[in-house]
Amino acid sequence: MTSRHRDDRREQRTAVMVPVQRIGHATYATPDLARQVAYYTEIIGFTAAERGRDRAVLTTRLGHEVLVLEAGAAAQCTRVSFQIAPDFDLNRAIAHFSKQGVRSERRTGITPGIADAVVFADPKGTEIELFSAFDEAAPRGTIHGIAPMKLGHQAFIVPDAKSMTDFYCDNLGFRVSDWMEDFFSFLRCGTDHHTVNFRTGAKTFMHHIAFELQDWAHMHTACETLGIHKVPILWGPLRHGIGHNIAIYHRDPDDHIVEFYTEMDQMKNEALGYFDPRPWHEDRPQRPKVWDRHSGAIVWGTPPAPDYLRSRPAMPAR
Repeated sequence: MTSRHRDDRREQRTAVMVPVQRIGHATYATPDLARQVAYYTEIIGFTAAERGRDRAVLTTRLGHEVLVLEAGAAAQCTRVSFQIAPDFDLNRAIAHFSKQGVRSERRTGITPGIADAVVFADPKGTEIELFSAFDEAAPRGTIHGIAPMKLGHQAFIVPDAKSMTDFYCDNLGFRVSDWMEDFFSFLRCGTDHHTVNFRTGAKTFMHHIAFELQDWAHMHTACETLGIHKVPILWGPLRHGIGHNIAIYHRDPDDHIVEFYTEMDQMKNEALGYFDPRPWHEDRPQRPKVWDRHSGAIVWGTPPAPDYLRSRPAMPAR
């Protein structure tokens, strides 16, 4: 296939797919709602914008909805929301998915900030909520806990990372930032290096959820706060190769892995096709590529603890 034909196919796909711009909030079922709400408000530093008997909607200090916690039998991620381009009518999204054989529907009253959304299930069974407009909650004046800036990304284990990657790129406009060999993809929908990650594994589950911190000083605050509350850091501080973000990982009370990160690579100009230059980049310029499993995982830092590794699938054979 010639480069012109590849460009024609890319332009044709871009014209019909749903243009996701950023991640919104994630919804989790939890068997102990009170415990999870206490953890994410008192230690992590989110604010409960809505608190009912069976649901809590949490916002960042900037007023953006970031987590919805719902009472449920098992601890799991059930839904993820994404904001699409404001000028893209939600009915066009329904028409697009209908052509793909994917059932979708309009729903109202998603959260206090999202009045209207198109909802469908992606191939791994997670409900995806697409919204084009939202209302921010009032920013909080007093900062407590770690107080992350935003929900940055989510990582999932899936039976086939390649097919899941194709679905998100072909239908939702995601772009591939990097691959770790042929089993782990990193996809972006905005400037951040990745918003969703898909790794091939035997079972389907959410591997980790990641929240952005402001800078190194904020990372220090996160480490100290976790230490004060006797929450073990399972990996980090470290700098990843893929994405180059500085990160630490721990587990929340429902046993989900939570990442805090800063200094993630930024694709500020899609036409140029390389990440904004940084001193720690291996390549000049740093473009999307395929990494090996060792250099992609870590540039410097401590190795992961066994309690982190118990959720990681076995490495595939080379």
